[in-house]
Amino acid sequence: MSSPPLPVYDGAMLYVFLAAALAVLTALIAIYNRLVRSRNRARTAWSDIDVQLQRRYDLIPQLVKAVDHYARYERATLEAVTELRAQALRVERIGERGDSEEKLAEGVQRLLALAEDYPDLKADENFLDLQQQLAETENYLQFARRYYNGSVRDYNTLTETVPSNLVAGLFRFRRREFFQKASDDVANVPLVELGSVE
Repeated sequence: MSSPPLPVYDGAMLYVFLAAALAVLTALIAIYNRLVRSRNRARTAWSDIDVQLQRRYDLIPQLVKAVDHYARYERATLEAVTELRAQALRVERIGERGDSEEKLAEGVQRLLALAEDYPDLKADENFLDLQQQLAETENYLQFARRYYNGSVRDYNTLTETVPSNLVAGLFRFRRREFFQKASDDVANVPLVELGSVE
């Protein structure tokens, strides 16, 4: 009695296997590249926010100095804004930074509101220029925050959904934190109005 013949695999089976392996490898590469692009978009968006925050940090001492010249009795407000700026500069985590930036923005708004009580300050060209620059910075910051949060949302979705989450886990792509105010939701970030410049 002879044993049954072993199945003969022809070249077609090998080509199917190689084609399937190539398709899987191509899909993994495509997913990996998409994750990298998304992560880099989020990093670039954070850089845009960081530029606007630095611009605000640079304008605040000038604003404090301008207000101090006219409103010497408002020392507590001036010191509070200076301290809020220092605190915001110390915060490292993105999620916590939103809270400190919100407090700083409120302090700057209080500082700008002092102009209503001091007509000479309200008419000062330097103060008006600083007020305009801060208003522009706040608006740019809101747009940058929206773009960053949208980029983070897209990136986090990729790291959490199948099949890209498998590649993300394999290559250690981690979730990113949103940058938002404590009272904001990601989709509804209001523009800050600091007053009009005439």
